[in-house]
Amino acid sequence: MTGEQRRAQLIDVGRGLFSLRGLDGTTIEEIALTAGVSKPVVYERFGSKEGLYAQVVDNEFQILLGNITAALDAEAGSRVLLERAALALLDYIENRTDGFRILVRDAPPSQPEGAFSTLLSQVTVRVEHILSAEFERQGLNPGDGAMYAQMLVGMVAMTGQWWLDSRQPDKRAVAAHLVNLAWNGLSGMQHHPQLRSD
Repeated sequence: MTGEQRRAQLIDVGRGLFSLRGLDGTTIEEIALTAGVSKPVVYERFGSKEGLYAQVVDNEFQILLGNITAALDAEAGSRVLLERAALALLDYIENRTDGFRILVRDAPPSQPEGAFSTLLSQVTVRVEHILSAEFERQGLNPGDGAMYAQMLVGMVAMTGQWWLDSRQPDKRAVAAHLVNLAWNGLSGMQHHPQLRSD
C-alpha cells in the first residue's frame, strides 16, 4: 500500500469508528487494529487521534460544503436552487451517513463552535445573497434576506438531522415537503407537493 493509500485507509477507518463511538470513545489502538497497522503508523501519518479526527472532519466538511455550493451555484430559479440544496444535503446524509454523524455530533479541537455550525454559517451567507436578490425582484425588502436565510437553512438542517435516523419518507419526498413549506408557507401549502426540477 502506498503512503497515500494508507492515509486514505486510516481516514476511512477513523470515520467509521468516530461515527460509532465519537472522538472520546475511540482509541488509537482500535484505529490501528481495524486498519491492520501498528499504532506508530497512525501517529506517523496524523500525529495523534485528534489529528486523524480533525482530518476526517475536514474531509467531510469539504465534501458537504462542495455539494451544497455546487447546488447553489447552478443557473436556475430560486425555487429550483432550494430544491437542489435540500437534495444535496439529503444525498450527503444518505451516501455519507458516518460523515454526517461526525459533523453533527462532536466539535473538533480546531473548530470549537462545531463543524456543522461552521458549515451552516457558510451556506447561510450564500443563501442570503440568493434570497436578497429574489426579494428585490419581488419588490420586498432585500435586507430581510439575512433573516430568512437563517430560517431556511435552519429548517433544512434540522430536517436533515431528523431524516438521518428516520429515513422515511424517501429523500425526494422530504425535499418536496421542505420546499413546499419554504416556498408556499403554511397558508399556501400544496396538498401534493412535487419537485419542479424532475
